[in-house]
Amino acid sequence: MHIVVLGMNHKTASVELRERVSLSQDALEQLLAELRDSRTVMESVVLSTCNRTELYALVNSIRAGQDYLLTRFTGMTCLDRSVVESSTYFIQGEQAVAHAMRVAAGLDSVVVGETQILGQMRNAFQTAFEAGNTGAMFNRLFREVIHVGKRAQSETTIGQSPVSVSYAAVQLANKFFGDMSGRKALVVGAGHMGELALQHFHALGFKQLFVANRTLARAQSVAQAVGATAIDLANVTDVLSDVDVVLSATGAPGYTIVAKDIAKALKARKHQPMVLLDIAVPRDMDPDIANLPGVYLYDVDDLDGVIEANIQERERQSVVVESMIRESVEAFSNWLTEQEVVPLIAALRAKGESIQQQVMESLARKLPNLTERERKVLNKHTMSIVNQLLRDPIQNMKELAMASGDAEYVSLFAQLFGVDEAAIASQSSMAARHLSAEATFVELFQRMRGEARRMTEDNRVLHPVLR
Repeated sequence: MHIVVLGMNHKTASVELRERVSLSQDALEQLLAELRDSRTVMESVVLSTCNRTELYALVNSIRAGQDYLLTRFTGMTCLDRSVVESSTYFIQGEQAVAHAMRVAAGLDSVVVGETQILGQMRNAFQTAFEAGNTGAMFNRLFREVIHVGKRAQSETTIGQSPVSVSYAAVQLANKFFGDMSGRKALVVGAGHMGELALQHFHALGFKQLFVANRTLARAQSVAQAVGATAIDLANVTDVLSDVDVVLSATGAPGYTIVAKDIAKALKARKHQPMVLLDIAVPRDMDPDIANLPGVYLYDVDDLDGVIEANIQERERQSVVVESMIRESVEAFSNWLTEQEVVPLIAALRAKGESIQQQVMESLARKLPNLTERERKVLNKHTMSIVNQLLRDPIQNMKELAMASGDAEYVSLFAQLFGVDEAAIASQSSMAARHLSAEATFVELFQRMRGEARRMTEDNRVLHPVLR
C-alpha cells in the first residue's frame, strides 16, 4: 500500500483552472463515491478550497494510482490531460504525509500560518470518514495531520501576526484602544479591502459600525452581513464626531476626508482621541490631519513595516512547525512499519503455539497416565520454552524494522522462520479489522464528547432562563 496525493494549488495553477476543480457538495459526494468504488484506491480523502483541490489516496500501485487520480482531475476540468498534468503535483510516501501536515499547519497557504485551512482539512477528513472512504490507515494518518495543525496554532504564534493591510490596520486600532466593546468605527469604501476591514472590526466586538460608499446599495449589502449601518459617502461628516476609528479604502482621486472635517469632529468629541487608518492608494485622507491634536493618522507606508515584521515572525515560527512535522512524520512512519511487522510476529507466535500444542498432544498419547495437574505443568513449561525462544527474535525484528524503516525485512524474517505468506496475510486481515474497529470507536467517542460539550453549553445558557 502507498500513500499518495495529487493536487492543484495557487502555486501550480491559475485561478481560472482552480475554479474548474473546485467542488460543490454534490460533486464532492460523487467523487468520493467514485473513489470508493475504485479497485485502484483503497482509502481516500478529498480537500477542496478556493486555493487548492487535493486527492489523498491509499493505492496498491503508485503508477496506476497516479494515472487514475489524474484521470479524475481531467474529467473534472474538461480540459486536455496534458494541461491538467502540467498544473498538478504528485507526491508519495513520507513526502505525501509531510505535505498533508504542512497544509493543515498553514505552511503551504497563500498567507503562511493562516488558520482556516485546518478546519477545512478536518471537514474533508470527516466527510470522507462518514462516506466510508477511510479505513485504519487514513483514520490514523489524518488524526496525526489534524493534531499537528492544532499544535502549530496552540504552541506557536504563526497565525497570530496580521499580514494583510486591512487586518494590520484594524489590529493597530485594537492595540491603541484595548477594549473595543464600547467603541465605534467607520469604514469608508465598501470594496474588497473595506469589506475585510469591516469584518475584522466586527470580530473585535466594536459597539457600532458604519460603512460609507459612493453606491449606497453596495454599502447596504456589505453592512447587512455584520449588522453595520450603511450611509452615503456624501454624509460621512455626519458621523465623524461619533466614531473612535475611521478606516478609509476608496482609492478615489483626491481626498475623501479633509483636515477641517476632522477638526470639527474633534471639537464635538471634546478632543477625545481618534485613530485614522488610510489604507487607500492614492491616499484618501489629507496628510495635514496628522497635525491636529488628539489624532493618530496611519497610512499604508506605516503599515508596511508592521506587515513585513509580522511576515518575518511567521517565517521564524514556521521553522518550529517544520520541526513538529518532522517528528510527526517519523512517528507515523514508525507506526506504519510496526503495522507491517505485527502480522509476522502474530503469525510467528501462532506457529510457536501450534508446535507446542502438537507436542502436548503427542505427550498425551505417549503418557496417557499423566494427571491433570501434570499436564498443566507440562503445558506451562513447554509454552515458556516457546516464549523464551521467540522473545529475542521478536524484539530484534521490531527494532531492526523500526530503525531501518524498511518493510522488506518482513519477507526476510518470514523466510528465516518458515512462516508462509498465507499465515501473514491472515494476521494482516485480523489486524486491519482491529485497527478499523479501534479507529471507529475513537471517532465515535470524539463525537459523543463533542455532543456532551454542546449539551453542557446549552444547559449553561438555559439554566438562568429555567430558573
